[in-house]
Amino acid sequence: MEIVHIVGARPQFIKAAPVVRALQRRGAGQLLVHTGQHYDREMSEVFFKELDLPEPDLNLEVGSGTHGVQTARMLERIEAALLKRRPDWVVVYGDTNSTLAGALAACKLGLGVAHIESGLRSYNRSMPEEHNRVLADHCADLLLCPTQTAVDNLRREGVRARIELVGDTMYDAILSFLPRARKPAFADKLKLKPQAYLLATIHRPYNTDNPEALIALVDALSAAGEPVVFPTHPRTRARLTEFAPDFASRASTIYFVPPVGYLEMLWLERNARLILTDSGGVQKEAYFLARPCVTLRPETEWVETVQAGWNRLARGKDEILQAVAGDSWPTGSPPPLFGDGRAADRIAEALSKVPKA
Repeated sequence: MEIVHIVGARPQFIKAAPVVRALQRRGAGQLLVHTGQHYDREMSEVFFKELDLPEPDLNLEVGSGTHGVQTARMLERIEAALLKRRPDWVVVYGDTNSTLAGALAACKLGLGVAHIESGLRSYNRSMPEEHNRVLADHCADLLLCPTQTAVDNLRREGVRARIELVGDTMYDAILSFLPRARKPAFADKLKLKPQAYLLATIHRPYNTDNPEALIALVDALSAAGEPVVFPTHPRTRARLTEFAPDFASRASTIYFVPPVGYLEMLWLERNARLILTDSGGVQKEAYFLARPCVTLRPETEWVETVQAGWNRLARGKDEILQAVAGDSWPTGSPPPLFGDGRAADRIAEALSKVPKA
């Protein structure tokens, strides 16, 4: 069995790591293709090392660009790679431009397409990620769903490909790597104490590319009245520098730190009192670690975390501050909605079946 994995962004490296290991145990031939969507060392190379992922067999070095330009470059280069390899399965992850390009290239070549994290829906058509995930699902021959909600979404859409409920490989990764969580070097300098700081991540274009929205978010974090650790995505830092050159001085309680690796992020998440984010992956990690989460978006594809009470949606300053100050968060362990930590083994078993009749 020959498998080609298409990855390109931080969350995909995390999702792929357990799957690659599960397939290694089965002796499958594997090719890891990195599109280069995330090309900064702090957003890419460090994750391969920490997650014990092999170096990519092929780095397409696509880099940044508009959605059309970036996706077109990926599609052309992925197709060339697949023509040389012609694998049994092309595995795509999540909802990035790398996901869509990999699914389209494989589908048009008549190769088996497996989509991990299939069936998610935010129903916000202004999100590029929503288009990517829907189109990838409708290209795929094997839809590997993390939750029953995702399965139900696909059934409602009338998707006729093979659908399997497998669980979430990010939960597999948490269970595997949490014992190795590492305190960032800056934690002692900032005198971070467990449950005595907030953790924030912001990177989505509708939060970063709108000056009023971005400055309002920073002002809300500053008004929270608690230390806020803010690992700052390169896009976000560039926009802050452009829109509010004095952002550091106007937010004295916010610690703007460089992006951190996966193991350091786990430490920060586990020890935060509360997490604020617009990232889908961080929402889930907060849930797995039983940390209250405020999602800085009007909707989420991870509706289960909201329904369980561990995640709240907030956009305006008042909503954000109300959620941060709220004292009615659940306690104990969240319900096991994302599987039992064996999603990668189920995926490897599903991939062992013939892709197409």
